[in-house]
Amino acid sequence: MNKINSFSFQGVKGAYSELAGKNLYPEAVSLPCSTFEEMFEQVRLGNVDAAMVPIENSLAGRVADTQRLIPESNLKITSEYFLEVNHNLMGIRGSKISDIKRIHSHEQGIAQCRNKIIELKKQMVIEADTAGSAKMVSDLNNIEDAAIASELAAKIYNLDILQTNFQDLSNNVTRFLIMQKNLNEIDPNSNQILTTLVFNVRSIPAALYKCLGGFASNGVNITKLESYVHPQGFDVAQFYIDFEGHPENSSVKLALEEMKFFCKQLKILGVYKKSKFRKK
Repeated sequence: MNKINSFSFQGVKGAYSELAGKNLYPEAVSLPCSTFEEMFEQVRLGNVDAAMVPIENSLAGRVADTQRLIPESNLKITSEYFLEVNHNLMGIRGSKISDIKRIHSHEQGIAQCRNKIIELKKQMVIEADTAGSAKMVSDLNNIEDAAIASELAAKIYNLDILQTNFQDLSNNVTRFLIMQKNLNEIDPNSNQILTTLVFNVRSIPAALYKCLGGFASNGVNITKLESYVHPQGFDVAQFYIDFEGHPENSSVKLALEEMKFFCKQLKILGVYKKSKFRKK
């Protein structure tokens, strides 16, 4: 495992990404970044060892920005981490829920608490990130503005938590990818290995079906498959896939060799051990 003494994350101090990083690497130095692009750049420049990248949430789905940027980041996925998210509704000291008119948060935070916000009949305001929303509410110092963010953010920005567990459902989990310059060295025949790659299919009938046929015939289990529009245009689909096994494992190698016949492009983004959270 590559040693991690520092990591970058998108947002300001108190972001869920920082919380995830601190849970994994308690002694590591955390570097806040204003954008995901800057977060990746800090790793490429060698200023930090890794980036904490939110990829999907059990309630709100994929984090579109990161999924779009990951393939071109020139970094590799070295592990994954699942953070059980407890959203908190927070306002300035002395404020009450009845005082609130506007609730600020990242689009994922808003999406994960949407029904609660509607029940309270408050205005939803999308901001760049959750902890940044908490900082903004603290700076505004207005009882009419509240934020959805972490307990850590409430402490950092001196806000009162007006309601804990503010998310619509209790099973609210965000999956993070830890990305570094180089892959870990892993035994190809180890158990509990995931590989992530992106690929574009050739423009022929049943190309996707044929691409994936090798996984079925070689007994390789696909755990995630998503498509999204490629930057080249709407007629070029790019696919993101997670599957079990190492690329050098004999079964996986056969599946990938078959896949290549029907792909315009195939790029391995990471080979890493499954999180123990998956066994829950």
